[in-house]
Amino acid sequence: MSADSSSGGTVAYIQHHLTNLCVGECDPVTNVATGFWALHLDTIFFSVLLGSLMVFASWRLGRNLQADTPSGFQNVVETVVDFVSQQVKDTFPGHNPLIAPLALTIFVWVWLMNFMDLIPVDLLPVIAGWFGIGYLKVVPTTDLSTTMAMSLTVFALILFYNIKIKGLSGYLKMFLFHPFGKFFVPVNIVMTAIEELAKPLSLGLRLFGNLFAGELVFLLIALIGGTMAVGFAAAFWLPLQVLLDLGWLIFHLLVITLQAFIFMVLTIVYLAMAHTGEEH
Repeated sequence: MSADSSSGGTVAYIQHHLTNLCVGECDPVTNVATGFWALHLDTIFFSVLLGSLMVFASWRLGRNLQADTPSGFQNVVETVVDFVSQQVKDTFPGHNPLIAPLALTIFVWVWLMNFMDLIPVDLLPVIAGWFGIGYLKVVPTTDLSTTMAMSLTVFALILFYNIKIKGLSGYLKMFLFHPFGKFFVPVNIVMTAIEELAKPLSLGLRLFGNLFAGELVFLLIALIGGTMAVGFAAAFWLPLQVLLDLGWLIFHLLVITLQAFIFMVLTIVYLAMAHTGEEH
C-alpha cells in the first residue's frame, strides 16, 4: 500500500488501486478521465508490452524450432496452437486464413493481460511510486477501454464479412426480414439491431466485469493484512490472508483462462455466423 492511499483508509486504498495513470483530459485531483482525449498510459504500456512479449517469444521460437527434440516451451506452444486450431475447425465453416491466427492472438494476448491480475496487487504500484508514478493499474483487461476496443475490432470484422459474404443488400435484408418475416419489418429492424449490438457488448463487458471483480477481491484480501493485522491480531489475520490469497489465486487462474477462452470462442462463432450465406 502506498503512503498516499494508506493515509485515507480502506476506501482510498481501493480507489487508488482502481485508478489508471491518466494523461490528457483528466481530473487533476482524482486522476479520472473527464473527456474523450484522455489516455490511460498504464493500460497502453502493459498491453503493448505483453503484445510485444508474445511477438518476441513467437519469433524466437520460430528461429529455434526442433522437430525431433522439441523443448518444453515448444511443446506448450504446440499444445496451445493445436487446441485453438481444433476450436476453429469445430466452429468455423469453410476456410479463412485470418480466423485461426486471430483466434490464437486473442486467446494468448487476453490470457497474458489477465495473468497480470495474479501479480501481488501492491508490488508494481509501489515500485512505480519509487519513480514518482502515483497511479498504476497493471491489468489492462480491468480497463473497460481495453475490452471494448478489442470487442469493437472484432465487431468491425463481423460487419466486414457480413457485407463481403452476403452483400450489402443481403445484410440489410437480414435487418428487414429477420426474425419475424416481411410483415414485421419495424420489429425486425429493432430486434436485429439489438442482436448485432449485443455481440460487442457481450464480448467487452463480460471480460471487463470478471477481471474487475477478480481484482477487487484481491484488494479486499490484501486489506486483511493491511488494516486488520495489528499487534497480536496479526497471528490470526496474516495466516488467513495468505490462505485466502492462495485459494483465490488458484481459482482465479481458472477464471482468467476461461475468460480468454470465451472471448476467443465467441469471436470465432460471431465470425462464423458472418460467413454463412443464408440469413440466420
